[in-house]
Amino acid sequence: MNFVIYPLTLTTFFPLLGVLIILFLKAEHKNAIRWVALLTSLVTFGISIAVLAQFDTANPDLQLVARAPWFQIANWTVHFYMAVDGLSILLVMLTTFLTPISILSTWTAVEDRVKEFMIFFLLLEVGMLGVFVAQDLFLFYVFWEFTLVPMYFLIGIWGGQRRMYAAIKFFLYTMAGSILMLLAILWLGIYQGTFTVPDLIAKGGIPDAVQMVLFIAFAAAFAIKVPMWPLHSWLPDAHVEAPTAGSVILAGVLLKMGTYGFLRFNLPLFPEAAVKAAPWMALLATIGIIYGAAVSYAQKDVKKLVAYSSVSHLGFVMLGLFALNPQGIAGGILQMVNHGLSTGALFLIVGMIYERRHTRDMNAFGGLWKIMPIYGVLTLIVTLSSMGLPGLNGFVGEFTILLGAFGSEHISPWFAGISAAGVIMAAVYMLYMFQKLFLGPVDKEENQALKDLNWREIVTLIPLLVFIFWIGLYPKPFFTLMAPSVDKLVTIIQAAAAGLP
Repeated sequence: MNFVIYPLTLTTFFPLLGVLIILFLKAEHKNAIRWVALLTSLVTFGISIAVLAQFDTANPDLQLVARAPWFQIANWTVHFYMAVDGLSILLVMLTTFLTPISILSTWTAVEDRVKEFMIFFLLLEVGMLGVFVAQDLFLFYVFWEFTLVPMYFLIGIWGGQRRMYAAIKFFLYTMAGSILMLLAILWLGIYQGTFTVPDLIAKGGIPDAVQMVLFIAFAAAFAIKVPMWPLHSWLPDAHVEAPTAGSVILAGVLLKMGTYGFLRFNLPLFPEAAVKAAPWMALLATIGIIYGAAVSYAQKDVKKLVAYSSVSHLGFVMLGLFALNPQGIAGGILQMVNHGLSTGALFLIVGMIYERRHTRDMNAFGGLWKIMPIYGVLTLIVTLSSMGLPGLNGFVGEFTILLGAFGSEHISPWFAGISAAGVIMAAVYMLYMFQKLFLGPVDKEENQALKDLNWREIVTLIPLLVFIFWIGLYPKPFFTLMAPSVDKLVTIIQAAAAGLP
């Protein structure tokens, strides 16, 4: 491999070096293990910045390509094929950015079996990065399934009281959808003669009826991961029972594997089926937006409220993707990043108060603004970001998505109109949460002696706040990164739509 491709493969597998070092450390050396994991993830982030520096924003095609034959089965060659383009580069950066933040949040929250925790967490980063850079369907499937294992253990060992139930439910739901995707991958490899995604797109020629079957098979796996209504029921359990760092990475990155799957595979591989399915996908997305917001308002557990809000926010992402135009798809990609930042920050915030009070019941709080002013200010910013206040990141993504949905030729503008109500509903449940936690009198004696955030907790949140303001005030660099690749994808979809009766 030459130097041009070296940073991309190194980014994906560098966390394994941290795993190797931690394996040789004694379990009782907890701080050393934490520092090795943190420094490994920070170096990985640094390498990803080198990848970004080499990325050509004017090139719509795959870049930093690493491709070599991996193994052969009969007449079919499986390739070790990695690359990035405008559809994936931001998600690679989001993964390497959130991982060190998540690890830093565990400094005092995880005291038991720290060695195993950090090993699983770094292995999870490898799997997530592999999903976003794999350009061979077989390689993609390996990474996709691999992420299940460390996340299963993170929830099942370090989670809450119902952790095993949540972990098994998470595992079974995802596996069920993945089996259908595997069958579709096998069909493509056998009948198209290749597993590599660019070659499959270039080859085309899949009959319309078969396209729809394959679209549904892939969509089953991705819709569960998003999760789309009505396949969402594993999510609240997994979020509530997962440790804080697990919730951050689950919301911030793992859910994006589902939306990315639609973007990378369903839309370009099966464009005719995507056009036909767009109204139905938009309908499910719209139901998810309203349902997720309504159920969020009904929650008393603040972590469960944030979990259900993900169903609503990712409904916006799916609506944007299936608008099938540049505005909708670009807004959907940006909103993936926005959700990772805002909801990741919310889970960190919930974890910080849980460490102090060991409860997440909103009725157990009140008046925290007077006792923890720094915590209150940072929470207010993230709350306003999550509900889409202009000037913060959430507004830019949701506005662009609604713009694309209103102007789409493939879905009804009614979907955009109804979904816009989800923005108002988000303001209701987010401000309700903030009011219950921070406003009013301090009428619980247990809250009187709470300490405000320490320097480590502030350092954990500040990088997220920087990007919340950056995207909200100046999103142009982010749109510039994805624009050529988005335009190329839309061209494929438009050509397919033009050929439909």
